[in-house]
Amino acid sequence: MLAYEEGIRLDQDRIEELYRQMGDEGAEDVVCRALEEIAVRMSYANKLYRRDDLVEMRKCVRSLSKIAEQVGMIALSRVARDVCTCIDQEDAVALAATVSRLARTGERSLTAIWDLQEFMM
Repeated sequence: MLAYEEGIRLDQDRIEELYRQMGDEGAEDVVCRALEEIAVRMSYANKLYRRDDLVEMRKCVRSLSKIAEQVGMIALSRVARDVCTCIDQEDAVALAATVSRLARTGERSLTAIWDLQEFMM
């Protein structure tokens, strides 16, 4: 069985900038809300994929990408944009693979940023 290991890239400078601009409490609130919203959107995108509602899925994943980018989750943002590209190109095989990659990257990104946030406190 193949074991997939997704590389996770966080823009630590972006996260540190949030903390500088908003202070610990404000930045923590923004990051926590973003993490929650990303988790919700990932779950919703998966449901939309299973329903074959690619129009709504694209909207959901596009907004997920923007939220991820705002909090420095570079790899997750990039993979979400790749999902949009697969939808636009109507490539069902690539979409299936990229949706799986989105789930793996999302899970690891959420864990990584949570760990980083704890470190910064």
